[in-house]
Amino acid sequence: MVLLSLPVAASALGTLALSVDRIEHPGFGLQGLQFSFPVGGRASLSIARLRVADRHWRNVRLDCAHGSLDATVVRCTDGVFRLPGLPHPLQISFRLDLATRAGTFAIGTPDGTRLTARLPGDGSVRAKVIGLDLAALPTWLPVLKPWSPTGRFDGELLWHPTRMLELTGRLSGGAFGSADGLHAAEKLALDVRVDAVLKSGRWDWIAELGWREGAAYLHPFFVEAGPSLHAHGQLRPGVLEVHEASVMLEGVEQLAASARINLATGMPDRLSVALAGADLAIVGPRWLAPLVAPAAGERLRFAGRVSGALEFEGVHLRALDAVFDEAGVSLAGGDGGPGLAFGPLSGHVPWRHGLPTRGELQIGGGRWQKLALGAFDLGVSIDERSIRVDRVRIPLLDGALVFGETVLNAGSEGWVGKGSLVIEPVSMRLLTDALDLPSMSGVLSGSIPGLRASPGEVVLDGTTVVSVFDGYLRATGLRVLEPFGVGSHLTADIEARHLDLEQLTETFSFGTITGFVDADVRRLELVRWRPVGFDARVSSSPGRYPRRISQRAVQNISALGGPGAMAAIQRSLLGFFDTFGYREIGLGCVLKSGVCEMSGIGDGAEAGRFVIVSGGGIPALDVIGYNRRVDWRELVERLQRVIEGNAAAEVR
Repeated sequence: MVLLSLPVAASALGTLALSVDRIEHPGFGLQGLQFSFPVGGRASLSIARLRVADRHWRNVRLDCAHGSLDATVVRCTDGVFRLPGLPHPLQISFRLDLATRAGTFAIGTPDGTRLTARLPGDGSVRAKVIGLDLAALPTWLPVLKPWSPTGRFDGELLWHPTRMLELTGRLSGGAFGSADGLHAAEKLALDVRVDAVLKSGRWDWIAELGWREGAAYLHPFFVEAGPSLHAHGQLRPGVLEVHEASVMLEGVEQLAASARINLATGMPDRLSVALAGADLAIVGPRWLAPLVAPAAGERLRFAGRVSGALEFEGVHLRALDAVFDEAGVSLAGGDGGPGLAFGPLSGHVPWRHGLPTRGELQIGGGRWQKLALGAFDLGVSIDERSIRVDRVRIPLLDGALVFGETVLNAGSEGWVGKGSLVIEPVSMRLLTDALDLPSMSGVLSGSIPGLRASPGEVVLDGTTVVSVFDGYLRATGLRVLEPFGVGSHLTADIEARHLDLEQLTETFSFGTITGFVDADVRRLELVRWRPVGFDARVSSSPGRYPRRISQRAVQNISALGGPGAMAAIQRSLLGFFDTFGYREIGLGCVLKSGVCEMSGIGDGAEAGRFVIVSGGGIPALDVIGYNRRVDWRELVERLQRVIEGNAAAEVR
């Protein structure tokens, strides 16, 4: 509707002037119009206030090369319209009948954009735009300025504010880019169509969008042309209803959404999203890999299908369903060899706000490097703020990992989990071969009776026992802070009993030592998984058993002790024997401030001198150290050289 007020119409010698208080239309509004028609056919127009949609300007001016006023009909031909903020004036021609509200408009820009509009007089608008330069849009819509849009748009609009709206158009050569480089697109071609009909105070609408050409990077996703959107719904005062919006996407049978959007806040009051039959081999590399492992996307492989649904009220999730059908993922090793694999996975996991649910999953197994896990089933009970995982036995080589019932509870600071783990006996030879470690004999078994995990912390309650080298390791007070962060911190006390030295030394090619040792590591502290403090001691286990040490082991122990260590036997005699008897082995280290304070058998009463190996039997020898303070990094490097067989033993 157009409202007119003509309070003043006056003439003066050689000039005709006309004042209009205001003109109101759903698409634009004008206040304080002053028309001036000097003799000679020229005309000028000044507007105190101009509104186009939601944009407002003050004191704008139009100069017409040819203008006229004929009764209620105003004409302007070859007009130049200057608007504050526009880099170039607009070229305008129009004819407006102030009585019938009918007219025509034509607007052009120096870059070739042309807009024509016809007002039939019934309040409707028929408009056509050719070559609209998107680079000019930020002038009218400042919200677009950070995106630097380019491209051209051609389209047609038919709008009757009380009956209907039809919009069709095509964007070609479109592009945009954000200042941070995280979002960009080029060579875009989009087709758009919107149809709406006003019924009983609401607009019933249908919209279609087709992406024909180009590509976009929307961090972290790279998307190419192909997807299309079809949506329909209703528009009521303050509310946009999306009854269904379906997206045609490669590799997906159906992707649909519905929503109720509060136009005052721009946020959905209700949102539902449903995904059906997504082929992971297609959608995985494009949509999942950038999220889970962007740096290793080329090595990720996906298989199977997945479906799901989400329901939100405001920002709160109210329901979730995830359905897996032979789904699986694998990550090839950096050298192209075996890496990580999981699946196939099948089953259904539901969740409902305020209601208990039950999920069942069948997992075909997994693999890490050469270490394979067998198939197992997983049962999950889900409540509003807790997840309970049933006891599960996961086959591992010739043994198994048995997880007791695991419970996750949501707390004020995040999820907190409790559980337990038993390692059923696994062949150390099979395990070390699968992990490409030095081959070990014996079996590995263990028990972790209490495991607690919370955001940034993992704690083992009670005592953790692991059987290895025919003895056992026992850990107490094990606590890990930020296990996956840059500031990881571990503390624990560890004791080992009756470890078979022959198995141990044979495993690491250290030479051969028969017998057994006990070890204690008190106040162990690791920062970023590197030792910064502990009080450790290794000594012969009590009891009667063969105690022999090979010549190579003697040389390596001497090399480990550095220049201050020596074998108390003549070099000439050392060459005559392959093994020697010993009575006791003892070595201690207190690590503090990067320095290891060394000690040996007994209390080390002699200043600077400590015995590492005490001789016994025939022939016998002692290995003695003299340098009690050793740099920790140097000691580790010596051990690495000894294991690698590169140590040059110093025997004196």
